[in-house]
Amino acid sequence: MRVENVGITVSDLDDALAFYTRVLPFDLIEEAEVAGEPYEHLLKVFGARLRIATLRLGDEHIQLLHFLAPPDGRPIPPDSRSNDRWFQHIALVVSDMDAAYARLRDHRVQHVSTGPQTLPDSIPAAAGILAFYFRDPDGHNLELLAYPPGKGDPRWQAADRLFLGIDHTAIGVADTEASVAFYTEALGLRVAGESENSGSEQAHLNMVRGAHLRITGLQAASGMGVELLDYLAPADGRPMPADSRAHDLWHWHITLSTSEPIPDAVELPADNPFGAQRSALIRDLDGHALLLIQPKET
Repeated sequence: MRVENVGITVSDLDDALAFYTRVLPFDLIEEAEVAGEPYEHLLKVFGARLRIATLRLGDEHIQLLHFLAPPDGRPIPPDSRSNDRWFQHIALVVSDMDAAYARLRDHRVQHVSTGPQTLPDSIPAAAGILAFYFRDPDGHNLELLAYPPGKGDPRWQAADRLFLGIDHTAIGVADTEASVAFYTEALGLRVAGESENSGSEQAHLNMVRGAHLRITGLQAASGMGVELLDYLAPADGRPMPADSRAHDLWHWHITLSTSEPIPDAVELPADNPFGAQRSALIRDLDGHALLLIQPKET
């Protein structure tokens, strides 16, 4: 499989595009409006009509989904924390944390972290990494990452601009072993790295007092990574709402392409914005959405 992109449901596409292309330097690749039974069946939302924008940062892509109908998608709970299991973010790699943080401050972006944090030597796998959490206008979590020499993918060391690309998307999980089994055995990803993080810097990064978490990095054959965040403490993170739907604003999905048959896949129109012949939306053990696609034949 390949991680093609991450999809994020937004409340207003024009407002979201202004943020992602002006505050952040994503490039708008294409925009489409879709409706009809194939999309209703795929997204499991009756009467779905939505605008979808595909954006690129470096070599990675995201898609912003704005449901014009139905109008009853729910907002992200205002008391959401990083250890709630509907949590998901994308990590944007920057070559200069001070300059990137100053850009966000100039645009009065909402903080999650107290400020950029330098992870200490007591976390060997992450020592020296600079990180900062913030939110987009709908309250979706995003992260800035700056890697010191010798850390991260080597391509992040060849800096030729401020914002370099997307390293990974991170999701909250309840049980590392069970989630690793799901993603490796059912979906074919591999474990690429592990870390156990705690301490003041980690707590002020996640803005969770006493944060102590296991982090497991996964990789598909290509594309951005998938990171599992398992909070060992505090243990009061809330589960994904069982009635979550694709037009709720806490909805994210990871798009995975495969040449293998997809059970119960929906046949999509030839001009669909997902780049798929057939697709299915499934959920992992914690309720995070995965959009499986068989790419269009070329």
